[in-house]
Amino acid sequence: MVIQDSWFTVTQIDRKTFAISEFGHWEKVHSYLLIGEKKAGLIDTGLGIDNIKRITDQLTSLPVMVITTHVHWDHIGSHGEYKEIFVHKDEEDWLVNGIKKLPIEQVRKDVGRDITIPTPDSFNPETYQPFQGVPTGLLNDGDEITLGNRNLSIYHTPGHSPGHISLYDQSTGYLFTGDLLYDETPIYAFFPTTDPADLTESLEKISNIPNVTMIYGGHNTIGLSAKLLDEVKCAVKFLREEDLIHFGTGIHKFNGFSVKF
Repeated sequence: MVIQDSWFTVTQIDRKTFAISEFGHWEKVHSYLLIGEKKAGLIDTGLGIDNIKRITDQLTSLPVMVITTHVHWDHIGSHGEYKEIFVHKDEEDWLVNGIKKLPIEQVRKDVGRDITIPTPDSFNPETYQPFQGVPTGLLNDGDEITLGNRNLSIYHTPGHSPGHISLYDQSTGYLFTGDLLYDETPIYAFFPTTDPADLTESLEKISNIPNVTMIYGGHNTIGLSAKLLDEVKCAVKFLREEDLIHFGTGIHKFNGFSVKF
């Protein structure tokens, strides 16, 4: 299926899996639509510069449940367009009351900079407000979400944020890692609400998930080889041995990814 859109780029991963990307913004954010037999799961909803529901409406007529990898402004932008929103219990407060220790001035600066394609008339960075609202339900480590003939395992993977989750699609072996693992730019664990030790443990946790076929992160390249998880294991070992898992140790580069503490 080919969808032409002024803001979003749709990449078909397989017959029932789509990446919905915002390449016109420096964040290069990806949201992912997973279509089951009874409902669809939308992993994150992007920046909120434009309305992602316009895209999901073209891709499926099934009810869509939003599964939040983490409550940062660039992943919850179109949450308000959907009736069903799920988030890890440790970030319910952020979704309801706003992201802790992040001034709105900083958010507006980041959302409005380095945009390379026209934005909709409805977007004004000076008045931009991240979504706030009450979730439909809360997620815990070990939970399973069923979309009908397509089951997703929830892994609590904190570090980048307290309630960050990764999702493993049992039917395809796809691992959706949000902002825990992606390529090209560093994975962030250097601001006040992050935790380098938790991030390292979370990287180790996903590196031990069996039968991963592909990795889909929240930014940059769509689809990374599962072999990257072997690099992750080596990186975790190195970071521990060199006593680097602390705020202020900087950027640590590995084969295929990097972290910034």
